[in-house]
Amino acid sequence: MLSAVPATTPIQGTTTDDPYVYQRGYGNHHVTEALPGALPPNGTNLQQKANYGLYAEHMNGTSFISSRETVSNVWMYRKRPAAAHNPLHPVRKSHQIEACFLPTNTNVNFTPLNYTWGPLKSDAKTDRSDVSSTSGNNDNITFTQGLKTIGGHGDATIKEGLAVHQYAFNADMHREAFTNNDGDMLLVPVRGVLDVKTELGMLRVKPGMIAVLPAGIRFSVAIVNSNSDNETKTITTGSKEKAADGYVLEIFGTHFALPDLGVLGANCLAHIRDFEYPVAAFDPPSSCRPHTTATTAAAAAITIKLAGRFFAYTQAHTPFDVVAWHGRLAPYRYDLSRFVHLTANRDQLDPTAFCVLTAPSKWPGVSLVDFCIFGEKWVVARDTLRVPYYHRTMATELGGVILGGYGGSVRLLERGGLSFEQAYMPHGESYEAWERAKGDRGEAVKVAEGCLGFMFHVSSHLALTKWATESHPDRRPLRAGVWDPVPSHLVDHTTTANLSVTKTAAAAGGAPSLKHPGPQEPTPPASPTNGHALLKGKDSRNDIPSASVKLSER
Repeated sequence: MLSAVPATTPIQGTTTDDPYVYQRGYGNHHVTEALPGALPPNGTNLQQKANYGLYAEHMNGTSFISSRETVSNVWMYRKRPAAAHNPLHPVRKSHQIEACFLPTNTNVNFTPLNYTWGPLKSDAKTDRSDVSSTSGNNDNITFTQGLKTIGGHGDATIKEGLAVHQYAFNADMHREAFTNNDGDMLLVPVRGVLDVKTELGMLRVKPGMIAVLPAGIRFSVAIVNSNSDNETKTITTGSKEKAADGYVLEIFGTHFALPDLGVLGANCLAHIRDFEYPVAAFDPPSSCRPHTTATTAAAAAITIKLAGRFFAYTQAHTPFDVVAWHGRLAPYRYDLSRFVHLTANRDQLDPTAFCVLTAPSKWPGVSLVDFCIFGEKWVVARDTLRVPYYHRTMATELGGVILGGYGGSVRLLERGGLSFEQAYMPHGESYEAWERAKGDRGEAVKVAEGCLGFMFHVSSHLALTKWATESHPDRRPLRAGVWDPVPSHLVDHTTTANLSVTKTAAAAGGAPSLKHPGPQEPTPPASPTNGHALLKGKDSRNDIPSASVKLSER
């Protein structure tokens, strides 16, 4: 592609492993042109006669009456308008892709069961007939064909909710592009360095980075390979080493945003200047005629996803022909290694303390989903159980591993895999992990070196697709008997508990009693024991105290 520097905003230059130039600054109104003078003069968006004979095209990602702080749009100046294409035609609905997660949809199911899936492989069984492709080989799977839905919430047609996908593919998108009209997509690569070509420019996205692609923006994805000398090369399609997999978080009717920092101040978590946007770039001129039939070798195939269904059209010219653009609606990337992790001197922080991006919901003060990461940091908390504590939450949690291994003790999760815990379902680490954590010396230690995990923290119940629960090639059950050895330790402390209760009751001027009123006896006045009662030890029928007790929280 032919590219140039942006017109006004700061840039980051190329490196040995990244040939592209970027603009910096999250949410900025970026301005960039690949040819000098391609942008109209300041004070106008729509010249009567645009320079270089370009066509002006406007795209908005929010309503026209959105607040100034939330409005998102872009003006593009391109060689041909996006409307110049052959007729659309629908393609067959794939049951591996879903955008409606309402209870009326028989292809999804709400379940309290927990699930763990392994990484998706590019040689897994794929329904290829639903997406047009010019790869020409049945063994080749493009990004669009390799996208599979795990689950979601809401419905794209009412612009409310989200979808979670895995992807795995081994072929580049040659002379083809994809546009998702259902919502914005957050890409989380695990294996394979991605070259993401968009209408607004190029992004190179490596494992350990993320990219956000706004709804409606046309893009294609290719795989590059990192060598030991820190250089990259494009791998030939069909090569055994050509493969990529990862995750996609798709949101409907809203956009990703930086979380509010509140009392943390102005400098923490993900810094605004570390988000990088492409500069204008366009494919060089080709021999394509302005508007010919779809059967020419130079034709480009465009696939659209709408309401979870695919539609396609062709055109005789490249869709990547934007010579200049300005606006806030644009794709971007972020290097997760730049995230500023927080720590605490005691207790544990909630996972949202590690939030990179959030998506607001229609409920004030409640997010639709938070994208949180767990990377290298120092743990210094004293007198604190350092393993994830047992808990239940109103949020559904989906976790994955981007780099390194999984440190948990319950699930058989690995890099590229995904775990699922429905809202309000209890979970935590194993008893063995709990015992080890109790004996920890509490010294300052660096954790997660060389590792990076993430969580999609979803503020709602989540429905899973039938493909995820019945047909995913690597479904992993919970480790057998993981909760069997969990004992009750309270009965081992009967003597200590009784002494504590007696001492507390005596100080209150009363005496503890285990007597309960019979069915004909009047209820006695409240005892001055503040609800304390003696423990008798184990009951012969089970391992709980034989009397109903209420111990004070100390």
